Amino acid sequence: MAAIVTMATTILHDQDWIVPDWPAPPSVGSLVTTRRSGAGGGVSAGFNLGGQAGVDASAVAANREIVRQKIGARPVWLEQVHGARVIDAGACADLFPQQADAAFTRQTGVACAVMTADCLPVLLCDSAGQVVAAAHAGWRGLLAGVLEATVAAMNVPGQELIAWLGPAIGAQAFEVGGEVRGVFVAADANAAAAFQPAGGQWLADIYLLARQRLAGCGVTRVFGGGFCTVSEKERFFSYRRDGQTGRMASLIWRIPIPDFMNEITLTPRADARC
Repeated sequence: MAAIVTMATTILHDQDWIVPDWPAPPSVGSLVTTRRSGAGGGVSAGFNLGGQAGVDASAVAANREIVRQKIGARPVWLEQVHGARVIDAGACADLFPQQADAAFTRQTGVACAVMTADCLPVLLCDSAGQVVAAAHAGWRGLLAGVLEATVAAMNVPGQELIAWLGPAIGAQAFEVGGEVRGVFVAADANAAAAFQPAGGQWLADIYLLARQRLAGCGVTRVFGGGFCTVSEKERFFSYRRDGQTGRMASLIWRIPIPDFMNEITLTPRADARC
């Protein structure tokens, strides 16, 4: 079973963004935006990064440019469809977002990005910081195998990966029908532990479902979790709470390491002692 580790997060104060607190190597950058500040108003008021119908496209473009400048990398935005397709972010052009729910890259200069407003964003990297990925893991995506597909695309053994679970709907707010529980339990009997009865319906723990799926891929170093997008109205967008609303983004990218750092070798002195 995956080791369940919840770590405190740091806020990027000038934008009130969340910087994941996890043991990613120095060559990996990651952050999650919140709804506070930003251009735009109406139902998507705040720092909305989603291009859904009815939003101010110019405000979204301005907010996306702020993200690009802040992280020093080009975010690759996806047309998310609650599936399991994974793309190579480095092979994507800005003008033509692809239908996919996860992206990975081994390149620097590009950032894998997923947008959410209750669904679970999952960030992953390997211990060496050579490959990073982001997955949009709502219950449909989890069931479709988006996390398994993402780990496979990274082409690294699960034991060498670490994962961070970002802001999503909390277990106390995620009410689903018996049919949703049924399909998860049919796929894996252990998923029953992620559902609690609630007046004829069920409360689902999407964080536990994700941890179970990651554990099945050999990913046992899992951090984050503990958020609830529904209950924190001032901080997070939530489709379950508000219906039409904006989107936050969870991003991960590789930070260039100066070439000279890779050329440094340590030669022990003749008089060195252990």
